[in-house]
Amino acid sequence: MCGIIGIVGTEAVSTRLYDGLTLLQHRGQDAAGIATSHEGRLILRRGAGLVRDVFRAGDMQRLDGNMGLAHVRYPTAGTSGQAESQPFYVNSPYGIVMGHNGNLTNSDVLQRELFESDLRHINTRSDSEVLLNVFAHELQDLKPSTNLSAEMIFATVAAVHRRCRGAYAVIGMIVGRGVFAFRDPLGIRPAVIGQRVTATGIEYAIASESVALQGLGFTLMRDIAPGEAVYIDTQGNLHTQQCAQNPVLSPCIFEYVYLARPDSIIDNISVYKSRLRMGETLARRILQKRPDHDIDVVIPIPDTSRTSALEVAFHLGVKYREGFIKNRYIGRTFIMPGQQLRKKSVRQKLSPIELEFSGKTVLLVDDSIVRGTTSGQIVQMARDAGARKVYLASAAPPVRYPNVYGIDMPAADELIAHDRTTEQIEKEIGADWLVYQTIEDLVEAVRYDKHPIDNFESSCFTGEYVTGDVDKSYLNALQQQRSDNAKREQNVTDDLLVL
Repeated sequence: MCGIIGIVGTEAVSTRLYDGLTLLQHRGQDAAGIATSHEGRLILRRGAGLVRDVFRAGDMQRLDGNMGLAHVRYPTAGTSGQAESQPFYVNSPYGIVMGHNGNLTNSDVLQRELFESDLRHINTRSDSEVLLNVFAHELQDLKPSTNLSAEMIFATVAAVHRRCRGAYAVIGMIVGRGVFAFRDPLGIRPAVIGQRVTATGIEYAIASESVALQGLGFTLMRDIAPGEAVYIDTQGNLHTQQCAQNPVLSPCIFEYVYLARPDSIIDNISVYKSRLRMGETLARRILQKRPDHDIDVVIPIPDTSRTSALEVAFHLGVKYREGFIKNRYIGRTFIMPGQQLRKKSVRQKLSPIELEFSGKTVLLVDDSIVRGTTSGQIVQMARDAGARKVYLASAAPPVRYPNVYGIDMPAADELIAHDRTTEQIEKEIGADWLVYQTIEDLVEAVRYDKHPIDNFESSCFTGEYVTGDVDKSYLNALQQQRSDNAKREQNVTDDLLVL
């Protein structure tokens, strides 16, 4: 999971790219980067850390130009740190810079092809660099002239679709010529496009979530369709074309559960309303399981679960209370690299209000339970605050399988629900009762009658991988490469950019 944004404007875009990144900061806290194009030159600044830490006033002044793109990174493929911060750049053909959200499932095959056949060098472990070089090679193969056309961009994207597998939402820029974007043929990762009418013309912006467009004053036009490519040239002309054969919309359902901001609209579905409906269906399941429950109060585990928890409390007919105060200066624990860091951050992040727990049977509501580390600590915090009983409800089903499409759940043995029953998980985290949403209810809550989607990418719950190329051997190899232990070993040697 990463955040991307690109703008083709009628005036300088750097400060708006910065502001857009702050609105997408929840999608990645490891690194950030901005690239702009001005008078045929590329200006690029990227580094490790939060957006506010990477960019200084002097950086923003140097990032000239009326078009550019930006990226916030959350590491899945590769490692954390500055060496793999994005956007990535290649100088041929034209000069191309690219930011990518997702994961390629055939990255190893592509890297061999790039080295052996395409004669291109990959310098990092990032599949985003692989994707950039595939795009650059395919564009070079068209024997491009100085007059770059939208048709050439679309032919290149079609070739990328033929070669690449997995999840990818991409924004790229060709220096001095325009900004392009495309989405994988299944639309697993989100991308939206918006416009803003100014006195000097129409500006366009593309981003991972509509909240970034809204915050910058752009009007949401629509989602980029699965397999579709868009190209906006320096004159502000918008070109679009479907570049994939047999595209099928299969968005990641975990975007609605946790990843996206509630004020975003993804594939024409309100994230906020989908979470409200998750609360409704979860309350229905609780009443089915325990019609004579003894719950005194519903307390959300902030922040993502608040919307669902409100509906749970309403439909159960019990009080809703804020029982935990969140330290706003600690990042999202789920996307922090390394189990020890996650453990350490939980008690730094949350503080209980004891009067809301003392002597009560408390139902804690969380958006999901992934590794279970934070859940166990929070249950104990509730007990320490005086709760008589602690129940835990998850607005998502058990996360039993690795995610290979851009979410940091690559190792099955790091998932608390893998090969465990609900009763075993309940015991492991120390809850008096644990209840999960069903996958059928989750799909019902997100799909909604007004915006039907036939198929969601829900592999972390079902073990069914929509790209059809993920098997046990692939998952075993992924676990060896991307588990917490593997990342710790990699980061020992990846602090330097080695050329």
